[in-house]
Amino acid sequence: MRPARAVWLDGPVFTGFGGLPDLREVPVYRGLSGFKKFLLRGNIVDLAVAVVIGTAFTAVVTSFGDSFLKPLIGVIGGGGRLGGTLTIGGQPFTWGAFLSQLITFVLTAAVIYFLVVLPLHKLLERRATEPAAAAGPTELELLVEIRDLLRAQQDSRLADPSADRRSSPVPADG
Repeated sequence: MRPARAVWLDGPVFTGFGGLPDLREVPVYRGLSGFKKFLLRGNIVDLAVAVVIGTAFTAVVTSFGDSFLKPLIGVIGGGGRLGGTLTIGGQPFTWGAFLSQLITFVLTAAVIYFLVVLPLHKLLERRATEPAAAAGPTELELLVEIRDLLRAQQDSRLADPSADRRSSPVPADG
């Protein structure tokens, strides 16, 4: 009796994309592998976190400027809707808005300096003043030392040939 053949296995079997070029050979792919290495380094994650935090901080500072600085400048500049505005020859100059943005910039720069730059400089100074670990001997120094020890051992054997003779492991009959 003849064994039954599996019908679904009679057709061509998929063996992969053998007819297509290897993507590792394509120059664009090589550039993408460098991009992949760049993405997988820790710096890109730190950069992404900094952008998110910077965006949130900008929103806080902008809200502070809109909620407190603009009204304060408006009150100092004469109050009302036109406070912080100077009109010359029919042209309004909004010096209050400029002053508000200038104060916002100075506040942002101060916060960045005191919360990021200054602590980083102190950390780098602390690391610079720490004593460096004593470096061990280099590979060349170790090899020179081994050579000198072997040479001294060889010289001592040449000077006293009886010192190199070992007793026989088998006891002598006698």
